[in-house]
Order: sequence, then C-alpha cells, then structure tokens
Amino acid sequence: MAMTAMPLPHAMLIDMDDTILSAYGRPEIAWNTIAAEFAAELAPLPPEQVAAAVLTFARNFWANAEAAWRLKLGEARRLTVKGGFAALAASGHRALPDDLAVRLADRFTTYREEEMFVFPGAHEAIDRLKVLGVKLALVTNGAADMQRAKVERFELTHRFDHIQIEGEHGFGKPEERAYLHAMDALGVTAGDTWMIGDNLEWEVVTPQRLGIYAIWMDVHGEGLPAGSPIKPDRIIRSLTELLPRTP
Repeated sequence: MAMTAMPLPHAMLIDMDDTILSAYGRPEIAWNTIAAEFAAELAPLPPEQVAAAVLTFARNFWANAEAAWRLKLGEARRLTVKGGFAALAASGHRALPDDLAVRLADRFTTYREEEMFVFPGAHEAIDRLKVLGVKLALVTNGAADMQRAKVERFELTHRFDHIQIEGEHGFGKPEERAYLHAMDALGVTAGDTWMIGDNLEWEVVTPQRLGIYAIWMDVHGEGLPAGSPIKPDRIIRSLTELLPRTP
C-alpha cells in the first residue's frame, strides 16, 4: 500500500541488528550451512535434521529466555546446540558429544560475524536524515563488547547523536527506560519520536505504549505473523523508505 508522505519527526530511535545490519535474520539458513560443514561428524544423522532440532530448541529457548542471556550470546548458543542434540538422542537417534556441540555453536557464532553486512542504502539513509535535521539514536540490545565492535566495524559511531547499548547502560528494550533514556539524551518527547526496528515487541509494542510512532522493519517482506494482535504504525523494508520523496 502506498504511503502518504509524512513530515519527518524531530528524532528517530533506530535498532541496529537486522534493521541497519543483516545480523541474525533467517537463522534456519545459517544453521543448515553450519550443520553441513560438520556433516562427517554428525553422520549418520543428516545435517538438515540436526539443524532443524537445534533451531527448534533455540526458538523455544529464546521465547522464554531471561534478558541476561542476550549478554551471553556465545554461551546461549552452546546451550541451544546441546539442547538440540539431547532432543535428537531422546527420540532414539545417535547421542552426539558435547565437544561437538561446542565446536558447532562456536563456528555458528564466527559464521554470523563473518556474514554480517550493512543493508544497501542504510548508511546513506541515516546520513540524509541527519542532514535533514533529525536527531538520531542507535538503541541496541546485547553485550557491550560485541555490540560496540559492530558499531565501530560498520562505521556507525559518527552517524548518531546518541548510541545506547544494553550491555553498557545496564538496561535494554523492551524496558520503558531504554526508550525514555534515549529520548532524554536527544532532548525530545514521545510525540516527536519514531522508533524503527525488526522486533515487534521491542520496536512496536512498548514504543506505542509510550506514545512513540512505531515502524516495523520487515526486510524480507514476510508480513506480520498470522493473527498478530500487534499493529505497527508503519511497515518498511528499508531505511531508505523513511526519506522524503523528491519531486
């Protein structure tokens, strides 16, 4: 559906992973890729079956995980691979060793880091918004060292007026103070602010409750989950869609 052009807000709070960077999206592809690398050690189990078991365990784990696990991502991945292996053994398949689980999880972590990239047009869109006078805050969850390394690696530091990393501040989305602190740092109010990101709970539900205009990033165009009660104020596939249209 075509969007009517909207005046830009005074400020935007922008998520990093899978909003600016291709980071953790499409985990099924990544797990299948890594399982295939370990096919000889997983035999006779097919790599895709192992990947499916790990992915199922991981999704259940993250659906219920405490926030502290976001700061221990490598450890969480080891736990989820071991959980997937245990589920396979419980259903009668070969018991795979813990050391293999650790190596597979660590390779997955390395692979994710290797494969990250800035979405096309993201840098340019952010730079243009800044030129147009929009105050910008990067608001990202995760461990301090890992997220700060990404901020530097992908040249985001100078592009934002405020950078807020969960592991550095001691709080993160969807805690209300994460958004309130960012707006305070920019000197704006909720009515002057847009939040943009790929997580419906973090970037839509809480921001809307605070009166922030919430924009959901749907990079792959998959649409809202069936029956979702969550209704973003707007859905985009690229940060470039935020820019005013030129005549």
